[in-house]
Amino acid sequence: MKNKALTIASTLVLGLGLATGAQAADAPVYGVLLKTLSNPFWDAMAKGIAEGGHEQGVTIFQEAAQSDQDAETQLNLCNTMLERSPKALIAAAINSSNLLPCMKSANQVNIPVVDLDANLDPAITAKAGVKVAFSIGSDNTQAGAKAADFMAQHLGASASGPVLVIEGLPGNVTGQMRANGFKAELAKVAPGLKVVASLPGDWDAGKAANITNDILQRNPNLAAIFACNDTMALGAVESVFADGRGGKVTVVGVDGTVDGVKSIKAGRLTATVAQLPYLEGIEAVANVKKVVEGQSVPSVIHVPTLVLTKEVLTQGTNPDLKYVK
Repeated sequence: MKNKALTIASTLVLGLGLATGAQAADAPVYGVLLKTLSNPFWDAMAKGIAEGGHEQGVTIFQEAAQSDQDAETQLNLCNTMLERSPKALIAAAINSSNLLPCMKSANQVNIPVVDLDANLDPAITAKAGVKVAFSIGSDNTQAGAKAADFMAQHLGASASGPVLVIEGLPGNVTGQMRANGFKAELAKVAPGLKVVASLPGDWDAGKAANITNDILQRNPNLAAIFACNDTMALGAVESVFADGRGGKVTVVGVDGTVDGVKSIKAGRLTATVAQLPYLEGIEAVANVKKVVEGQSVPSVIHVPTLVLTKEVLTQGTNPDLKYVK
């Protein structure tokens, strides 16, 4: 059943890419490997990549694992993708090591490799002998810091009380950077807000909800929660409201997903640091085309982030809101 579901998901992604990215029968093909489509963040990324393919006149062949924890399947998809001899490989690795064998194979046949959403640890890739053309994504450390800055502004720099941090998947560099950036900045801007627990939620709403329930029982005066993505933030929100503390505990996520935006508008999720994955997808394709054509690009490309609150969404004046999908 799992393999059947994976095939269906992959076919849907392929259809999206070819419908919007193909310009001609002989258009160059770029292989794109995402973590999953079950998360709205990656769905927005896929649409941005398809739009980028359309703008750049290239064919986009996209694949995705069924789960953002299925590292082995993602590697198999990557190896199969190389059989199509794409002009470039744009990959969002599930962790810092699972795709390295495939990426090394791409290097050996001169297929440029792009680290999509900055999921690779440069030290690990260097040790494995893998060359990355460039890494693109939000500055995840800064995203965490922005969440801390908002929290201090929202609660007040002199605010005090316990804070919960819900991390991503253990060993995932993206989640680690967000959590570390948040903690370091919070200690500077609101030292009275103390992190009493920092636990992995595995990018899962249910696990985040369970963590929140447990911490609320231990810390009935919990002041705030920072979750390293919106999926976990929404799980935390459900637990906060079920405990009767809706609106009393500040909850901040990261990503700016459709569901996150809906929750903010409904007055449930306090804020999210939007990663603008749609824009990231467009920029990834534009820059890899430069690489394929022999042009130079920066080794690290940062896509801007945007703190979304109910006020920001209601005003609707920020120009980057057009990329919030």
